[in-house]
Amino acid sequence: MIQPHDLALVGASGPIDLATDHFFMGEALRLARQAYQKAEVPVGAVIVREGQIIARSWNQVETLKDATAHAEMLALTQAESAQADWRLTDCDLYVTKEPCPMCAGAIVHCRIRRVIFGCPDAKGGAAGGFINLLQTANLNHRSEVTPGVRGAECLEILQGFFAERRSAKKE
Repeated sequence: MIQPHDLALVGASGPIDLATDHFFMGEALRLARQAYQKAEVPVGAVIVREGQIIARSWNQVETLKDATAHAEMLALTQAESAQADWRLTDCDLYVTKEPCPMCAGAIVHCRIRRVIFGCPDAKGGAAGGFINLLQTANLNHRSEVTPGVRGAECLEILQGFFAERRSAKKE
């Protein structure tokens, strides 16, 4: 029987190495900090295939003046280019905040194997926070979901960003 202190768990796609998840979420957090510095909502994402990062991005909605320029969407496009295929069936997505419905839809269509996220989004998350599009039975694909990886750090950066924005509006 697996004990809570074990470093590896078993998911539908095989063993889940929590130390590896911690590492790759650290990379996503680094990207979220870059977004913060550019006055973007601080969300970072990396896509991993066979232990290697093949795509990385952060939110760029304000920079690109594009409502679809979420970290996940930009990373998916990069990964598709890197793989020369829109099917990302052997790839895992690490993202600092639970994906929204738009991103979750793209994740399903790209057939991402596993989605690992930091903090949940009870108001708009589509990986179980508000709804769960990533595991809807009648869609063509279901991604395995691992929530809460480095969740406190991911939440802290988002809360800090929005607190700073609210404070600036009061001035």
